[in-house]
Amino acid sequence: MEPKFCQAGICRARKGLLERPGNDCLSGMKGSLQGKTVVLGVSGSIAAYKAAELVGLLRRREADVFVVMTAAATRFIGPLTLQSLSRNPVTTDLWAEGGGWQPGHIELADKADLLLVAPATANLMARMAHGLADDELCSLYLACRAPVVLAPAMNGKMYDHPATVENRRILEGRGHVFVGPEEGMLACGYEGQGRLLAVERIVERVEALLAAG
Repeated sequence: MEPKFCQAGICRARKGLLERPGNDCLSGMKGSLQGKTVVLGVSGSIAAYKAAELVGLLRRREADVFVVMTAAATRFIGPLTLQSLSRNPVTTDLWAEGGGWQPGHIELADKADLLLVAPATANLMARMAHGLADDELCSLYLACRAPVVLAPAMNGKMYDHPATVENRRILEGRGHVFVGPEEGMLACGYEGQGRLLAVERIVERVEALLAAG
């Protein structure tokens, strides 16, 4: 059974999808991201439960959403939740990809119009910055030539550490876009910068980037 905070995220996402006037499971609704493929990378932050709401907002705009989770992310929210909301398979394991001739992470990287990583932990940012390919998400990142958006979420002290600051600089130097984090009360009990940016604002940035081409 998934944690209660995951269930809350599912309910919010589903409520947002189903309460729109005239909306019958998104049929006949034209959205701002229609025809776009967004790969959503989810890493192991407690903010991972917000991925459910994020998928719902992207789907509402008619994006085709494919979720790739790190092993740590699955400890906060189950793949089945995000599979149900995205209506696409969720990938969690580099060694359990589909049976086609082409590696799954390569196929998905080629398909993406945008790679969105939310939440992005300090660990994931470090592995991306230094080109590690030890799991599905990092392998896909190295193969992806689409724009990359990262939404960090972590303890404020971890975010301010010189190593994390340097990793962000490296990733920004590659042209990647950072959204957030914002200040507020953090799950660790501290107050400060490090909270995942509001999902609505993340989606707005995705819309703007894809609209700009």
